[in-house]
Amino acid sequence: MTFLELAERVLKEEGCPLTPEEIWQIAQERGYAAQVGSKGKTPWQTIGAQLYVDIRDNPNSMFMKASKRPTRFALKEFAGVESLPDTEPRPLPKAPYKERDLHRFLTYFLYTYQTIYTKTIFHQESAKARYAQWLHPDMVGVYFPLESWEPEVLEISKEIGHVGLRLFSYEIKRELNFSNLRESFFQAVSNSSWAHQGFLVAAHIDSEPDFFSELKRLSNSFGIGVIQIAVDNPDDSEILIPARERDFVDVETMNRLAQTNRNFKEFLRRIKTDLSTREVRRECYDPILAVEELALPTKSSET
Repeated sequence: MTFLELAERVLKEEGCPLTPEEIWQIAQERGYAAQVGSKGKTPWQTIGAQLYVDIRDNPNSMFMKASKRPTRFALKEFAGVESLPDTEPRPLPKAPYKERDLHRFLTYFLYTYQTIYTKTIFHQESAKARYAQWLHPDMVGVYFPLESWEPEVLEISKEIGHVGLRLFSYEIKRELNFSNLRESFFQAVSNSSWAHQGFLVAAHIDSEPDFFSELKRLSNSFGIGVIQIAVDNPDDSEILIPARERDFVDVETMNRLAQTNRNFKEFLRRIKTDLSTREVRRECYDPILAVEELALPTKSSET
């Protein structure tokens, strides 16, 4: 097995961008490294160098760079993302808050206007925190049909395998521009296959026509929706681009998430309980604050 074949195998199995060090570490864990026969002291550097050369010199390369710092590589199965321009970001207003501060705004917006209950997923509680950002969304959500469906309809829907329940995935950023669009979209695509709809969420979104055109193109390609949070007036938050609805969710990824992160497992357990009792326990999800309670801190360090 060559280094490029090893990289292809690992990237395909993981389904998310990885650094050369992560590729080699996973290869060692799964016994692939022995098939390469490398005697060098830094095989991950060889992987990185060969990937870089293949992308640069081979017009038919199956690989692409997904992010710069740190450099992560991925397969071109995410068609179209490789054409994102490597432009410098246009200066946006400096946000005096953390990404985590936006969670309560999103929770308010989703519950108030769509009756979606949310749950924050803490990456640091995952069993494998090595590249949790590519597996776990920042927040997850669920819509129950309990209030709109009669009990008899719910019972019949269970029998025919359709309960009307909808699951949502949310990747949250303080801002979106050309400098982080590639990586942000990769994260949203990678960690939303288990949900009916996946969204990319931000407070500040570059308003340049070229950027928004690229944002819409990517959304059309991958079905990821875009939500803009209005921190000054939460009721002005809006879905800029709707997400594409999936008829079937990736149960295998859902199971992997549940095995890896206890927040997500508790989220699924809570849904099962609420469906069986036909009563949604709001206090078991993220708190839904009143709009006047959504004030942001005046100062905050970056995440």
